[in-house]
Amino acid sequence: MSLAPRAVIVHRTTEYEELLARHGTHGQAEFFLSSRGRSIHEVAERHVRTRRALAAVSAAVPAQWRRARVERADLDRFLFAPEDVVVVAGQDGLVANAAKYLDGQPVVGIDTDPGRNAGVLVRHRPADTARLLRAAVGRAATADELTMVEAVADDTQRLVALNEIYLGRPDHQTSRYRLDLDGPGDPAEAARAAVGTGGEGGGRIDRSGRSGPGIGRRGSEAGRRGRAGDDARAVEAQASSGVLVGTGTGATGWLRSLWRERGGGHPLSAPAEARLLWFVREAWPSPTTGTSLVEGDLTAGRRLRITVESDRLVAFGDGMESDALELTWGQSVRVGVSDTSLRLLV
Repeated sequence: MSLAPRAVIVHRTTEYEELLARHGTHGQAEFFLSSRGRSIHEVAERHVRTRRALAAVSAAVPAQWRRARVERADLDRFLFAPEDVVVVAGQDGLVANAAKYLDGQPVVGIDTDPGRNAGVLVRHRPADTARLLRAAVGRAATADELTMVEAVADDTQRLVALNEIYLGRPDHQTSRYRLDLDGPGDPAEAARAAVGTGGEGGGRIDRSGRSGPGIGRRGSEAGRRGRAGDDARAVEAQASSGVLVGTGTGATGWLRSLWRERGGGHPLSAPAEARLLWFVREAWPSPTTGTSLVEGDLTAGRRLRITVESDRLVAFGDGMESDALELTWGQSVRVGVSDTSLRLLV
């Protein structure tokens, strides 16, 4: 006899609950907020709405199903099973937080506070839960297969994310590493990915290595080093505030701000498109570091490789800094389109 499906409800502690945990009582929390020009009433009302929505979602789970609840902070310790149907009740970002721990399970996004969330990933209301759960285990389910990004280190550590992966120092100060592009594709195209709009001395480098407008001579020399010729991979030593690699879903957040800052040279990916955008943040030109490889895109099979030249760098996805890959001097990590996708019910 097969196991009954399990509904796993993913939620997040409300701001009101966090205030009570910090200050102990409602009165102390009220005093704290009032001293900063805020009212606790709006916070408490949102807490009540969220709890009502969670109760409605829980009540919609069929009686014969198994069920579990997991808070966002416990996601990295929770074991999801293949037969699970994951119900994310909260904001859009909570879907991304849960996605990295899944492997093909259907996901239902429930908006617990309509009007405050964009509704990009939490597309449904609590009243829709029962219908969506039935569809998730039947043949009537319609789902978007959202592209995810993965980072794989040379010691087999692996990280996946729905929006973006950040690689750099945990304090976002200067990261030192060697960046190169590999995988199927024209090596000259990799060189042309050097759009060079970030950092002082940014500019464009052509295949001959000549510096274009706005690029410092030292930065361009460093950018040319490591490229033996037109048939070699594009390689560059860099010092920057880190590297961001994101998906079409992530194009509505952090990635979009960098894309707009750089002038939108590469079209944004669609959420289900197997194409990623990557950006180097604040690359710094020097006699040993370049600024020629600062943005580009990655299709399936292409990889961005980072070789660490610092004592410690990290890679984390979708803001989950507590669950990061730890990388040290000489290690390399390759980032590209993941074979895993998120099945989000529509």
